[in-house]
Amino acid sequence: MKLLGSTTSPFVRRLRTYLEGKDYQFVNLDIFAEADRKYLTENNPALKVPALIDNEQCIYDSRVIFRYLAEKYNEQPLSWQQENLLTLIDSVNDSLVSTLILKRSNIDTMQDALFFNLQRERIDTVLKVLDDEAAKGSFTQWHYPSICLWCLLDWAQFRELTDWRHYSHLSQFFELNASRTILAETDPRI
Repeated sequence: MKLLGSTTSPFVRRLRTYLEGKDYQFVNLDIFAEADRKYLTENNPALKVPALIDNEQCIYDSRVIFRYLAEKYNEQPLSWQQENLLTLIDSVNDSLVSTLILKRSNIDTMQDALFFNLQRERIDTVLKVLDDEAAKGSFTQWHYPSICLWCLLDWAQFRELTDWRHYSHLSQFFELNASRTILAETDPRI
């Protein structure tokens, strides 16, 4: 089983973290290098990481890959509440990825324009909801939604895209889990 991705992707990191202790090969790609981009395109025509190759099966998208792996390992499916939490986490991730790509395209992401205003509103609204969910104990267990939240927060900090530290429950959740070995092993800064 191969997981195609890049070390800096929060969507890839969540799966690498989830797969801790499982038998798989991580294929680190530079998706902007010609050969790696060709390999990615052959395995995921959406041109996005991650992609999972398991025998003849190729699965795209981190959320679908997780569902595939959970079924493969006979794990309990996520509850609808957990699915909703993933939707919220993914929405912030998507907004931040768009922001990063636009910044790298030399576009002023702080301008007063509908697209940027909507992204900032989404990020702020969802982080508040996630902070409330952390206060309620939704992320007490180290499960896939918790992994995804931690990877989002660390990636946002790594890329300096939004300051979430004023959310006390998110900060507490982050610090509580920061010493996990797998998180050090998958740190995008190394």
